Amino acid sequence: MEKLQQVKKRNGDVVPFSKDKIVSAVEKAFNANNVSGAHDIAVSITEKVIPDLIAFYGDGTRGTPTVEQTQDLVEKYIMEAGHFDVAKAYILYRYERAQVRASDAQETLEKLEEGGICVTKSDGKRQSFSLEKLKKSLSYTTGGYEDIINADAIVNQVKLEIYDGIPTPDINKALIMVTRSLIEQDPAYSYVSSRLLLRQMYQEIIGESINWADITAGYRKAFVDGIKHGVTIKVFDTKMLDFDLEKLSLLLDPSRDELFMYLGSQTLYDRYFARDIDDKNRCIELPQAFWLRVAMGLSLLEEDKASRVAEFYDVLSRLLFVPSTPTLFHAGTTHPQLSSCYLNTVDDSLEGIFKSYSDNAQLSKYSGGIGTDWTNIRGTGSIIRGTGVESQGVIPFLKIANDVTVAINRSGRRRGAAAVYLETWHYDIEDYIELRKNTGDERRRTHDINTANWIPDLFMKRVRADGSWTLFSTDEVPELHDLYGKAFEEKYAQYEAMTLSGEIRMFKTLKARDLWRKMITMLFETGHPWITFKDPCNVRSPQDHDGIVHNSNLCTEITLNNSSTETAVCNLGSLNMPMHMKDGMFDTELVAKTVKTGMRMLDNVIDVNFYPTKEAKNSNMKHRPVGLGIMGFHDALYMMNINFDSDAAVAFADESMEIISHSAIMASSLLAEERGTYESYKGSKWDRGIFPVDTMKLLEEERGMKIDVPTTGKLDWSSVREHVAKYGMRNSNTMAIAPTATISNIAGSVPTIEPIYKNIYVKSNASGDFTVINPHLVTELKALGLWDYEMLGKIKYNDGSVKNINEIPVEVRAKYKEVFEISPEWLIKTAAYRGKWIDQSQSLNIYFSGTSGRELAAIYDYAWEMGLKTTYYLRSLGASQVEKSTVNATEFGSTHTRGSDTSDNTEKNISSSDMAHESIPSTVPPAELTPSQKMAEAAMANKGNGGGPKLCLIEDPDCEACQ
Repeated sequence: MEKLQQVKKRNGDVVPFSKDKIVSAVEKAFNANNVSGAHDIAVSITEKVIPDLIAFYGDGTRGTPTVEQTQDLVEKYIMEAGHFDVAKAYILYRYERAQVRASDAQETLEKLEEGGICVTKSDGKRQSFSLEKLKKSLSYTTGGYEDIINADAIVNQVKLEIYDGIPTPDINKALIMVTRSLIEQDPAYSYVSSRLLLRQMYQEIIGESINWADITAGYRKAFVDGIKHGVTIKVFDTKMLDFDLEKLSLLLDPSRDELFMYLGSQTLYDRYFARDIDDKNRCIELPQAFWLRVAMGLSLLEEDKASRVAEFYDVLSRLLFVPSTPTLFHAGTTHPQLSSCYLNTVDDSLEGIFKSYSDNAQLSKYSGGIGTDWTNIRGTGSIIRGTGVESQGVIPFLKIANDVTVAINRSGRRRGAAAVYLETWHYDIEDYIELRKNTGDERRRTHDINTANWIPDLFMKRVRADGSWTLFSTDEVPELHDLYGKAFEEKYAQYEAMTLSGEIRMFKTLKARDLWRKMITMLFETGHPWITFKDPCNVRSPQDHDGIVHNSNLCTEITLNNSSTETAVCNLGSLNMPMHMKDGMFDTELVAKTVKTGMRMLDNVIDVNFYPTKEAKNSNMKHRPVGLGIMGFHDALYMMNINFDSDAAVAFADESMEIISHSAIMASSLLAEERGTYESYKGSKWDRGIFPVDTMKLLEEERGMKIDVPTTGKLDWSSVREHVAKYGMRNSNTMAIAPTATISNIAGSVPTIEPIYKNIYVKSNASGDFTVINPHLVTELKALGLWDYEMLGKIKYNDGSVKNINEIPVEVRAKYKEVFEISPEWLIKTAAYRGKWIDQSQSLNIYFSGTSGRELAAIYDYAWEMGLKTTYYLRSLGASQVEKSTVNATEFGSTHTRGSDTSDNTEKNISSSDMAHESIPSTVPPAELTPSQKMAEAAMANKGNGGGPKLCLIEDPDCEACQ
């Protein structure tokens, strides 16, 4: 069960949740009525309120609870406790406070009209509030969107947020809060909200006396001052002063700030920009300065630093390519831990086990996501020779690993995150599968680390053949851990024969299908353990000559060798596909250029990187793997008018990844020509002339089965193969597709390679609640003349889906299917066709809307059959809905839809009190408004009714580990 982290105040501010504040408020209510034992009663009531809030909000699927909703629950439990007099007084008090707020708001409005309200400047001086100045400030940010944005409705609402003596920054904050509440009406509100936030940033960093007519000059000076100050306070590396800062500042292009939607700029401001913690955590960089700082940090060891900074900045600031979160956090800082993921293996000794805890703590501390292989640890009941006692197996040690993960706050910005892997033949696999259950012995549960099955092909063959499966303790079958393919199958059969002769003491035989059924059942119930496949990862690995892939990483896209002496490291970044579309086509020339620059940045990460452990440094310097991925695949499909569930989408996945693969491999070979090959290159598949697409045949040979994925392409690969044969490769691995959970927010694209989750929903993260709307759908509905407040209401009523809205043409509804409306086989097929070009793997979620275990098992069997290396989370369709308090139920029908048997009742139980609702009168005649402006007016009139849509989220907090 998750804890509540935040609560939303009436003014929209999101603040830390405090149990003590609830206790105090309830205690005061009882003391006011002279009830003895008020404190104990208050604690008792609070302890009932909080579980209800956690049950509804604790998993982050419905946004942030409000103060009003909390008070509703307090009322309920006061009455349930039989204290009706106190409940009556509490209700009256809330009503009176609502009346006072309404009266104060009306009084403030009257004072505003009379010029009797003052604002407080940053220097403490007061001056009269100017409504005209407010309108002028807003008009400055609505340029280009005047026909869409209803500025008067926004101003009317902001007037209600004004009070005498309000600090000037709070006025802009009110503008932002009001404008962002309208994002559901039109994507234009997102861009305007971003502009308002940027305006706030400019004033904070450049100064309130900023010359708006020449923002560029102030921007450049702030960049130079920010780098110097960052070095002084020991945030930035002193090497940053080796650059000609004045000259570099000329690269800054403030107009590129216009590329951000609100979620992007807010995410950057809240989580990514460098800050001075000793000066009230003051931000010291603006968006373009941030990109330039990252470019500088990645160019520290370049010979021609200035030219490379310019090249990197251009790609970054245009959102063509975005490095992973650790790189963005730490580039150019005093601790440049820029790598994304770490993979390690635990030795079967007390020393090795506790070393893994220490190593993982260090790796997590600097923002790395971790995947750890625990298969070496002997099974429960095996004899420890040194002491002669029986081993407790792997489970107790995983419990400790769980607690270590929880204790780490990565880079001070997000909690630690890790995944653990175990091979399917391990003696403790049945207990391992149940680690994430919410019932059973808590000493044998791990609720905070992710678990994954590392499955050999032989197991899947036995499942299909309805054969038996034998579990072993690693200490008796040491070779299995390092074998795969035919060699594994032969040795496994040999060990099974040894159980019959009594040569193996610890083993258990069961039906393979029974174990598979248990895996699938636990996966459906808990989302864990994930399904990943050992043999495809190893057979197709370029590094098959120098070790074994024992596991994947936290997000299942990294497939690198690791051992007790080498902790695999991967450095990630993603190409933003929608920014590479030109006239509805994938711009191959721009793609090749971006990939070449992106690969150079990723290779540079390896050399400038700070390594928390020697095993990580040894591995990364020896093999130099990187993972160039993609994001915004569905955006690109929208722009080409291609449905996700179509052969055309599969073909585009194939063709686009071939272009990227061609470019990435060539880029790495060009780097090898310039800088030399990686240390372990000799003997690799690259050295043997075997490219990723060639390894599909190898996998077929090892399995003895045909894989239904064509291995032909459309490009001429001869030049790339000739270049690799002559100059080699700079990087052992070049491609991996990560989740891109956060950097997609920054770039404003659909995350990674998946379909859009919902056409409209509310996203919750550390920055608060954000309305996310599908801008492609809005644009298309506008072109059809179908976008208005009524259409928005219907989409909200249908939980974001358009499939049942008959006014929308059938072909448009098909194009804008949400992820649960698309068969998971299409996601798998597109991944398989794309995957043949990739030397690592893809972070691929499986979305399943059914309840049949047989169907779910068939989906994962299909993923194996198609040659996929790994899968990530299983996302099942829960009882989650859009918040419909702004939807007229008499117009659209009951809001109880799509099998949500409890959601609506819960929402009604904790909905805001009607007494707190306040409508906002319009000052603009409706006839003078455009359809979009009418929508905004209507939305503002209902603002107190609960705000925008509330949909469940697919992003687990851990999902941001890599990107």
